[in-house]
Amino acid sequence: MAVRRTTKERVHLMTEALRLDPKTTAVVLIEYQNDFTTEGGVLHGAVSEVMDSTGMLANTVELVDAARRAGATIMHAPITFAAGYHEILSHPYGILKGVVDGNAFVKGGWGAAIVEDVAPQDGDIVIEGKRGLDTFASTNIDFILRSKGITTIVLGGFLTNCCVESTMRTGYENGYRVITLTDCVAATSQAEHDNAIAYDYPMFSLPVTSKDVVAALGA
Repeated sequence: MAVRRTTKERVHLMTEALRLDPKTTAVVLIEYQNDFTTEGGVLHGAVSEVMDSTGMLANTVELVDAARRAGATIMHAPITFAAGYHEILSHPYGILKGVVDGNAFVKGGWGAAIVEDVAPQDGDIVIEGKRGLDTFASTNIDFILRSKGITTIVLGGFLTNCCVESTMRTGYENGYRVITLTDCVAATSQAEHDNAIAYDYPMFSLPVTSKDVVAALGA
């Protein structure tokens, strides 16, 4: 007779023996930019409640510091657009319409800059060319990961159920071992955030906390 387990029990079984080799692991930080992370950012008000509930920024800072010490690769994946948003549909809809209407993530502006708390350091890699939701779709991240011999990607950032989830799904399809950081992501509502982590993340990744990853890296 099959044993039915809760999502929490399944996650525990997947992570209790989690081990990560820093040489083949990359932490991918998706859209840690002022327009999301910082007071005054165009979209900060939409995500601040969930950010506060998870403590995602402080958790990410601790994780990144530990991952660097362990020797893992740190990648930053900001989304940016030239003024006028000519790189995307002339009549955007859905999430990108919100970006255009709010004049968010304009290249060279304060809102598009990576938040100082996790600003790139020497040895980090900044992925260029992200113009949509899936980091793999419009950038050379796959080429860089494979060139460096990376087999595991650890994902954090914005939004839980949008760019992080899109990147997670493609990473899974492309054969990477995908780990999602449940306490280093945020969405525009707690319900959307919780739903993605409970139902979508376990299908395409190992959803764990930042502390789980730090321990698995031996940092």
